[in-house]
Amino acid sequence: MASSICSLSRFQLTKTNLVPPLPLHQRQSLHKCEMNRRAFAVKGIVASATLPAQPDPSSTGFERLPYKAEGYNYWTWRGHKIHYVVQGEGSPIVLIHGFGASAFHWRYNIPELAKKHKVYALDLLGFGWSDKALIEYDAMVWRDQVVDFVKEIVKEPAVLVGNSLGGFTALVAATGLPALVSGVALLNSAGQFGDGKKESKTSEETALQKFVLKPLKEVFQRVVLGVLFWQAKQPARIVSVLKSVYINSSNVDDYLVESITRPAQDPNAGEVYYRLMTRFMMNQSKYTLDAVLNELSCPLLLLWGDLDPWVGPAKANRIKEYYPKTTLVHLQAGHCPHDEAPELVNKALLDWLASITPEVSLQTV
Repeated sequence: MASSICSLSRFQLTKTNLVPPLPLHQRQSLHKCEMNRRAFAVKGIVASATLPAQPDPSSTGFERLPYKAEGYNYWTWRGHKIHYVVQGEGSPIVLIHGFGASAFHWRYNIPELAKKHKVYALDLLGFGWSDKALIEYDAMVWRDQVVDFVKEIVKEPAVLVGNSLGGFTALVAATGLPALVSGVALLNSAGQFGDGKKESKTSEETALQKFVLKPLKEVFQRVVLGVLFWQAKQPARIVSVLKSVYINSSNVDDYLVESITRPAQDPNAGEVYYRLMTRFMMNQSKYTLDAVLNELSCPLLLLWGDLDPWVGPAKANRIKEYYPKTTLVHLQAGHCPHDEAPELVNKALLDWLASITPEVSLQTV
């Protein structure tokens, strides 16, 4: 009854010159109705503020690293130009992006983390604003790059943080430089556990394989991968892939797409893609997670997007079971939780950093 009065009175109040005033009891009901409507609206606002939904950083006032087409800082490593970003003061953190991304993928993390730490984010060789070097790509290349970056640029013990490919790179770099790595944080890391049942098989390469089959295979691969690369660098395709791994796709925006498509226009980008796909991606089992974790000695944090269609929570649970010095934080996000839910990742990372370096956190408060 009250709802019908509300609906009717809205028409009557706008047509006061056509109908007589409402009786007193109806005006009282109308007043109660409006009060209920306002109370419901207020409750709705409060309720929405307490829901565990992932807000859109661009609409909530989160600081974002300004996009610069020319990049930020450059460091020469083995004759190659390496791009990196640095902000803040305090104990250092090094952020390492995933496959196909760049330092700009940490756009919502760098400003917040830099309030308490000196934050570095670098582009791995072959990606982002770093040179597209024509070399034989291997996990150890990026390990050496990160190790030398910490030695030459950071110059003090740091925490390495990596997403996807950057996660595995952080792990192997930590084992190669234990004195200068005080902790590692992984966000949906790449890498596989070894299969003890498999035995390596080697055989001599015949003349037919070497001079006929192998060249034909390479030609076929170049044609197919050339088409795939052309498709992969199209903005619409990038948006489609990102939306498939971002559960909340509100941050799949022009900034993110531009940070991926721009490096793909480099003259050597196509050849680097071919080498990555044929040399590195096909031989990931050469270095296993269990072998790397056996050499790790520092605290490990797993910030895991459990809704990742590529790398689910089972992998995080297995890492934690294998390596006891692990802290695991489950997040309702996809493959790139640092960009999809930066507010959750930033808080969890800062809390963990404070727990492993209490003396540093007390000095910076």
